Amino acid sequence: CGGEEKRVGTRTVFLGNHPVSTTEAYVAQRFCDNRIVSSKVIVDTPTSPITSGLPLFFVITVTAIKQGYEDWLRHRADNEVNKSTVYIIENAKRVRKESEKIKVGDIVEVQADETFPCDLILLSSCTSDGICFVTTASLDGESNCKTHYAVRETIALCTAESIDTLRAAIECEQPQPDLYKFVGRINIYSNNLEAVARSLGPENLLLKGATLKNTKKIYGVAVYTGMETKMALNYQGKSQKRSAVEKSINAFLVVYLFILLTKAVVCTTLKYVWQSTPYNDEPWYNQKTQKERDTLKVLKMFTDFLSFMVLFNFIIPVSMYVTVEMQKFLGSFFISWDKDFYDEEINEGALVNTSDLNEELGQVDYVFTDKTGTLTENSMEFIECCIDGHKYKGVTQETDGLSQTDGSLTYFDKADKNREELFMRALCLCHTVQIKTNDAVDGATESAELTYVSSSPDEIALVKGAKKYGFTFLGIQNGHMRIENQRKEIEEYELLHTLNFDSVRRRMSVIVKTQAGDIILFCKGADSAIFPRVQNHEIELTKTHVERNALDGYRTLCVAFKEIAPDDYERIDRQLIEAKMSLQDREEKLEKIFDDIETNMNLIGATAVEDK
Repeated sequence: CGGEEKRVGTRTVFLGNHPVSTTEAYVAQRFCDNRIVSSKVIVDTPTSPITSGLPLFFVITVTAIKQGYEDWLRHRADNEVNKSTVYIIENAKRVRKESEKIKVGDIVEVQADETFPCDLILLSSCTSDGICFVTTASLDGESNCKTHYAVRETIALCTAESIDTLRAAIECEQPQPDLYKFVGRINIYSNNLEAVARSLGPENLLLKGATLKNTKKIYGVAVYTGMETKMALNYQGKSQKRSAVEKSINAFLVVYLFILLTKAVVCTTLKYVWQSTPYNDEPWYNQKTQKERDTLKVLKMFTDFLSFMVLFNFIIPVSMYVTVEMQKFLGSFFISWDKDFYDEEINEGALVNTSDLNEELGQVDYVFTDKTGTLTENSMEFIECCIDGHKYKGVTQETDGLSQTDGSLTYFDKADKNREELFMRALCLCHTVQIKTNDAVDGATESAELTYVSSSPDEIALVKGAKKYGFTFLGIQNGHMRIENQRKEIEEYELLHTLNFDSVRRRMSVIVKTQAGDIILFCKGADSAIFPRVQNHEIELTKTHVERNALDGYRTLCVAFKEIAPDDYERIDRQLIEAKMSLQDREEKLEKIFDDIETNMNLIGATAVEDK
């Protein structure tokens, strides 16, 4: 075998590339041209396209897979919401539909512990007073129950048959993202009579993402759906978030890119400086043709610049991007698997919505937080009060290291009996607390046989504080607030208007009518909001107690009242109704009216509540 000749393939060459026979088919032969290429780097391809393009392709592929997987998870979550079952009232019957098929104007039935599928106007509930309780933890982080109300004319429509007979039209503002603002009115038509108009506000709007609590069933009409709901508007159009590490890497990338450009420019310049010397034009084996020599010099310089860019592209750390992306992707799984992040109360672990921000957890230096519900348990307890400068404090005893209230309030110097009762009536009437007789749920606090429910735990604490002194709030029936006084007598007050609390006014008020026909305004709020609106000589009696309680870390509120003449009330009532029916500048109009009403009040005292 070793002596045999090495056989090679053969080729057939036709002279002049003409076939030798007219009977045989001629197939043109393919051979290489006569160009000589001895250099390893040429202008067209100084490096292999595979070695330059494959790393970049790999980086893009890895990033695309990671982003695609996370977006697929979001698509899956969207489908779960869009395909969830809801019940629509059509032709007096419950019709089962998918959530994504809800249209504006549909009447939707929502059961207890279900999430509202869109923004709804509350029409009626299973309760006789047309209220329902809602938690908005997924929207604003607040776990307390919020109370929402139906308008008076639709409260009784609590069955599918009756609600289908409702003929009404709703006028409201266009969708906007503020969770706490809503302006509208509903025109209700019945028996061919003139339409009855009622104002609609945030207390009538049930937001998508909120959960129905403590209420068996409600009916609501869809006003905002899909991407026009307030929840969707709060995340729609947000730019992609980038971590501090990613921003730092991008900054270094700019530096590396500058180095690459600089190096390519320098090398291109040095090449032409060297070639400007005679006999240093090109090596003998790479002599250019006359046509190539006549090419524009600027074009040749640009081509050489690009060649050097490709030659030195290894300066850009492509592999680092692959490593970082893989680390983020895999790190998100380790976070979700970490048992230290597991919360037994809600039976859930950490949920990674985007892996792009994993490393941000390690970049936190300072945490800014409010106190209530974050650094505390949001559990309020009535500690003491001040009536006309006289201090009243709850009697407490220590049991196993815990302080618990036992019995009525004790006092240090006693105020006038009538002023005491007036103060306690103010605590029982000036609030938005509702009564539930079922078991306590999220946001509810039990008090003996009654369950107090409110969006503000402070109000629950104040109502319970009044109960310790002998004044018990019994709830609202048919627009009348009922309380039991120290003598076990039932007192009823007609609730005329509620001037809701907001963070700008820092106070809230109610206007009530006594059984004797007197009209009284009760107001409570921060000392900075109350003191300028009461008579000056009354402030000093209470100011010292408020400042001391604030230094002790208690939450303080001042309480005031004002008697309103019937003629003045008629004017106020007319102004409030007109402002509430307005679709434009409603809040500004109401704020102006509130400011006019809440003046020249009489200060009664102040309260101190401990946030445990």
